[in-house]
Amino acid sequence: MAFKRIDRRTVPDTVFEQLVGEVLDGELAPGAALPAERALAETLGVSRPTVREALQRLAHTGLVEVRQGGSTTVQDFRRHAGLEMLPRLLIRQGELDHAVVRSILETRRVLGREVAGLAAERAGAGLAEALHAAVEALAAEHDPVTQQMSAVTFWDHLVDGADSIVYRLLYNDLRTVYEPAVGALAGVMAGEVGSIDRYRGLAEAVIAGDAQEARAAADALLAIAAESFDAFLRQARPGA
Repeated sequence: MAFKRIDRRTVPDTVFEQLVGEVLDGELAPGAALPAERALAETLGVSRPTVREALQRLAHTGLVEVRQGGSTTVQDFRRHAGLEMLPRLLIRQGELDHAVVRSILETRRVLGREVAGLAAERAGAGLAEALHAAVEALAAEHDPVTQQMSAVTFWDHLVDGADSIVYRLLYNDLRTVYEPAVGALAGVMAGEVGSIDRYRGLAEAVIAGDAQEARAAADALLAIAAESFDAFLRQARPGA
């Protein structure tokens, strides 16, 4: 475990980010006790209030447990952290984490299927026009990154149509993770965002109020990227 000295002029965010990195990279293993505030402040070259603020933020995210008058213990982020950790997990040391990408694609497939079904059941006035406009905007695009963002707009309308605050918040978190990585994911997503007829079919099923067909259409559409990434992994790890 090699802590890096922090410039005194930086903010507690820098301490927080460094500690998060140590936990997610496994340098600080679950059950490990962090140094006392005074020792940590001296090691990092910052004040104790700065360290205290960073530790409180770590506790809020579920990465550590701060015991009153006792030690600060690292927790297993897989059991205690929330979706706010996904952006940090997705890109590690400048590269996409394949296991995290696979998890995201699996989750969006399940989420998208249910969102499409609910949107078909609950579609309100104006959704048809919004979906048609989103599909035509997607069809007009040829740049892989711009196509992905047009597809995001389409799904944004479907989530609104589903009228579920839980699905909306889950979607927001996944979108926050996904958008910074659209360039890196262009190859994986190309087949999906280029399937204009499938988008049209999904839109028509939702507009017609056919929840069963909407779920099936969404699943078939979102399976394209998931299966494309699985094929990529098999090619990258032929013996796995």
